[in-house]
Amino acid sequence: MLNSSLKKEAVGKLKTEVTNYENAQKNVQKAALNLHNSRTSALEVIENVERYINSIANSPKEFDKEFDAICINTASFKALSEITYDEKLMIKIAGGGSAAGVAAGVATAAFAPTAAMAIATTFGTASTGAAISGLSGAAATNAALAWLGGGALAAGGTGGGMAAGSALLALAGPIGWSIGVASLVAGGLFASKKNKEAAIKADEERLKIVKERHKIDAVQYEIVELNSKTKKLMNELYKMIMNFTNSTQGITSFKQYSLDQRQELIAIINNTFSLSKLFMKEIGK
Repeated sequence: MLNSSLKKEAVGKLKTEVTNYENAQKNVQKAALNLHNSRTSALEVIENVERYINSIANSPKEFDKEFDAICINTASFKALSEITYDEKLMIKIAGGGSAAGVAAGVATAAFAPTAAMAIATTFGTASTGAAISGLSGAAATNAALAWLGGGALAAGGTGGGMAAGSALLALAGPIGWSIGVASLVAGGLFASKKNKEAAIKADEERLKIVKERHKIDAVQYEIVELNSKTKKLMNELYKMIMNFTNSTQGITSFKQYSLDQRQELIAIINNTFSLSKLFMKEIGK
């Protein structure tokens, strides 16, 4: 049959690329989960440093200003991480009366709660953090879930939903546009077309998926790099604060520190601020 082998080859390549795309999704999800875990640990180190500083009498007021900035940098991560996961509520909020919104909500619900939060904090921290962290209670939950479900409701009603919802939908799986292509393949879309026409269509869809997969591969690289930086700075800060507290046991006032100890404490606070800034890093920008 004319061009039958061409059609078969094109459809086969499309199926392979769909599989590659799905694997890329899983890799990004895994990278986001690793970053989320590192950030959770980093937040504990930051809070330990803050508790120690607060326990010291007569500390400079500049320290308070530094920690105000540190809290701002980490507030959105904390807000998103503390959201109570409710699948039914997520679908309802994400729906917003639109089919696309409902699809986003269903896609999000396919995640385990921890994975959903990992995606939310990876792609939503810097972009929606200010709006969400400024809210509380049910309002914060609704804003975060709206973003997480696809941005159907803007955070705080100010337009903070952004395209990150689309990024989440693209990563969500098993519901995603590439899966739609796979179902078309399985459903015989190309079987109903002439061989040459089917081959051309299959190649067009495959190239679309290749383009999106390259974007996801780039995103994964960014997340892995950010995770590496976060872990490195977190470990350095942990060692610094542990060594400092062990060497200054019994000191309860800033005035009791030697000049070298004061400089060391300032360095610890500076590193704490640097670590907190990594929480605001935007992925894919």
